[in-house]
Amino acid sequence: MAQVSNCRLHYLYGFDGSKTLKHFKRTRWYLTGFGLAVLAGIAAQPKMAMAAEVTVAGGCFWCVESDFEAVDGVKEVVSGFTGGTVASPTYKQVINGGTGHLEAVQIDYDPSKVSVRQLYDMFFRSIDPTDAGGQFCDRGESYTTAIFVTNRPDREAAEAAKAAAEKDLGQKIVTPILDAKPFYPADAYHQDYYKQDKIVLTRFGPQSKAKAYKKYRDACGRDQRVKQLWGSAAPFVN
Repeated sequence: MAQVSNCRLHYLYGFDGSKTLKHFKRTRWYLTGFGLAVLAGIAAQPKMAMAAEVTVAGGCFWCVESDFEAVDGVKEVVSGFTGGTVASPTYKQVINGGTGHLEAVQIDYDPSKVSVRQLYDMFFRSIDPTDAGGQFCDRGESYTTAIFVTNRPDREAAEAAKAAAEKDLGQKIVTPILDAKPFYPADAYHQDYYKQDKIVLTRFGPQSKAKAYKKYRDACGRDQRVKQLWGSAAPFVN
């Protein structure tokens, strides 16, 4: 199995980068005849997309999560893996290649505030959809882009958004639109990474996750390349 070059892994990770999940961000409550029981959702358990939810892969899931959690009408964004054949993959398995999975996010949104077409339009303009080998500094299959759909209306919206983006860009877009597969949430270490104050060990010494994320994103050239491609149409770049 080929080793995949992973700029983010080498740039940031310290010793707790492969932590196992203790608490997943989505804890659900269920009412039974015997009373309330709390079931903590375990990372790497499959979850299919629900209504008013879209799944996209845009390279580093920290970045895509950060971008879309700023969108009015988006309720929650969960980082994870999808598209592959290996059940319950670990983060290291995915980035090392061979699982078929991509880093992806599921975006839970309120359709009365933002439409699926608007989300797809923003998605295309927040990535480099001309790159078939990864995204920005992160290379390899797990960092390639895709949209995963569960129904015909979402597929039609995605295809329309892709056609419009290709026309605006004037270049061929390689981002595929695929049927959805089980989505495996990443462990708690990766959820909301961009805004956490927890200290992690990086190649530059101990830093908060939020600060490490900002340095990684700048060094990876994500915003620079998106601005070069999309200019003022880029929704998340100043």
